[in-house]
Amino acid sequence: MPFKETFSEFYTKVKASLEEGTFAKLTLAKTIGNTELMNIYVRPILEENSMLLELKFKFQKEEIFEIHSIDNAFDRLLEFINNPFLSAILFTTGFDLTYKLNKKRAVSIVEQFPSFTHASPVLIEYLASKK
Repeated sequence: MPFKETFSEFYTKVKASLEEGTFAKLTLAKTIGNTELMNIYVRPILEENSMLLELKFKFQKEEIFEIHSIDNAFDRLLEFINNPFLSAILFTTGFDLTYKLNKKRAVSIVEQFPSFTHASPVLIEYLASKK
């Protein structure tokens, strides 16, 4: 897959924000044309004292949920980079990180001021239980 290396670099920041307790949410957006799949939203969940990621696939007429390990979620999300999504946005309490493809499919990863002041409540609960 042509975007595996650059998306892997981006996803390293996703995993770090989960480990550090700063992760708020992850969204894949900005589709190519009018597609049935509109967004993918990623949030942490707890299942039997393990942290997993819930992927919510938002279609025009329905929503489908999948549960994945943190590492397996990478492979699942990678399938949708450039087909149909041109951007992924990681929201953390320290920064927002945007993975973006332009019209020529050149990748840019841009860090911006954070949109969220609080991490995911599930993540906070999980990290507190580990202390």
